[in-house]
Amino acid sequence: MVSPIDHDTAMAIAAAEYDRGAALLDRLDAAHWSAPTVNDGWDVRATVGHMVGMMAMMSSAGQLVRQQITAQWAARRSGAPVSIDELTAFQVRSNAGLTVEQLLGRYRALTGPAVRGRRRLPAFVRRRTLPERQLVNGQLERWTVGYLADVILTRDPFMHRLDIHAATGLEPVVTAEHEGSIVDLVVREWAGRHGEPYTVELTGPAGGLWSTGGPPVKLDALDFCRIVSGRPAVSTAPEPAGLLAVGVPF
Repeated sequence: MVSPIDHDTAMAIAAAEYDRGAALLDRLDAAHWSAPTVNDGWDVRATVGHMVGMMAMMSSAGQLVRQQITAQWAARRSGAPVSIDELTAFQVRSNAGLTVEQLLGRYRALTGPAVRGRRRLPAFVRRRTLPERQLVNGQLERWTVGYLADVILTRDPFMHRLDIHAATGLEPVVTAEHEGSIVDLVVREWAGRHGEPYTVELTGPAGGLWSTGGPPVKLDALDFCRIVSGRPAVSTAPEPAGLLAVGVPF
């Protein structure tokens, strides 16, 4: 997989997403932090610990190497085919000892360095293939560094922001300009992954109509992203059957 958008556009979306996350965290009260999310074993606090860990990973070459090596060794020991679960678990553990205020401070302090770390990746590096394959729809596939940096590392905090909204009941801020740009890329990748005729009408400010003439599906734009990520919908929506069962990595 390669990045479908130019690097400067991707970094503008990334910066906006980190800002969205910071605004959400500022709205959380004491009870929200222990609310369970759809991610097994993760409450809101653990979710933010992962988000902070991922931002730290991209803030410096040293953090990137340390986290990747730690996760890959753990995956080898456990026999896991990919190391992403070991990586995220390491990030949660690394931040588990922080107070909520310290965690909030880390998030705010890392927004700039995380974007800069992603932005400064040169084109020849972004074109390189990651050494480890990734598991999507039951198949191992190759990603470029650019796809990871430009797409996945923005989708990940976007989806976890939605996880926190679902866990706390706080209404998300949704615009066509920001969330709509993320949803559009998700729909287009989903369509490319299944390769079948489709018609998808997504409602809400981030929605729109995408069609190549297939049977119509109508649902909330954020729920579409939740479903193709493997999560349950929050609003009333179709079960993840047929083409909706085709996953998109987040």
